[in-house]
Amino acid sequence: MNNRNKPRPSSGDPRRQAGGGQAPRGRGERTGGPRGQFAGTREPELLENGSPLVEEEQAGESYLAGKHPVLEALKAGRALNKIWLSNQAQRNLVQPILEEAKSRGVVVQFADKKKLDSLVPNMQHQGVVAQAAAVSYAEVDDLLARAKERGEAPFLILLDEVEDPHNLGSILRSVDCTGAHGVIVPKRRSASLTAVVAKTSAGAVEYVPVARVANLAQTIDRLKEEGVWVAGTDASAEQDVYKANLSGPLAIVIGSEGKGISRLIREKCDFLVSLPMFGHVNSLNASVAAGVILYEAVRQRRALQEKAAAPSSATALRGDGHASP
Repeated sequence: MNNRNKPRPSSGDPRRQAGGGQAPRGRGERTGGPRGQFAGTREPELLENGSPLVEEEQAGESYLAGKHPVLEALKAGRALNKIWLSNQAQRNLVQPILEEAKSRGVVVQFADKKKLDSLVPNMQHQGVVAQAAAVSYAEVDDLLARAKERGEAPFLILLDEVEDPHNLGSILRSVDCTGAHGVIVPKRRSASLTAVVAKTSAGAVEYVPVARVANLAQTIDRLKEEGVWVAGTDASAEQDVYKANLSGPLAIVIGSEGKGISRLIREKCDFLVSLPMFGHVNSLNASVAAGVILYEAVRQRRALQEKAAAPSSATALRGDGHASP
């Protein structure tokens, strides 16, 4: 059966309930934590415990350095993209950071001293460096609530291992322009909300909510339970995007340029779509492909709205342009 003719699911669809599950959500990815800058002769901002908030702006990126500043930022709920710990750090000294980061869903990566030195040159990092997010992250519930507030069917973009920050920024710009309700990215193997993303998005990062999830596959199951259809993009898909039904509650999965969407995520999708290709290059940039598919979904959604708003045969237009009673 062609997917455009398949009935849209309801939240109570037994097929949706099978194998479902809600994606675990990290806690504490909200704003409200202490912010500051340590540069030149400015006095550093103090944390609640009296220690200085050691923070540096590098090429537009914001980094925290030192055990206490990073731990306090975690406790305060500041949105952090990632924490780097030195391979040589004593386990008992960084254990509180590891535990707090785990409870809040923040990615931790061990690296050598050279890596940490390059992130915050000329600063005493004590083997601990964290990168702060340019803006705070949202939750998947926030994206669904946004659609409900607008009285619209959910319209989301899921990114599977899109690691180029320029692509993420460009996709955010397209999402904002098309009125989609938000973007979902995995916490690992994905670009984060850095200053590069903010700049590339041309300000869209301030308006488009981005949710980070620990498990993209479980999040897809959760969306299905909410009645959302999931369309994966795959160059080898037989159905091209212009023949697919993109008018209802929809989440579009975009994969990386090199590998596309992963096998597990592909299997989770309700259907796959491709873009017709007529040239010598067999793939599009991820952000370009996302823009094309987003606007095709917009075209279909508008056509559905216009059809619903059109007068029925019982209220055909009279010659004076007014609907007949």
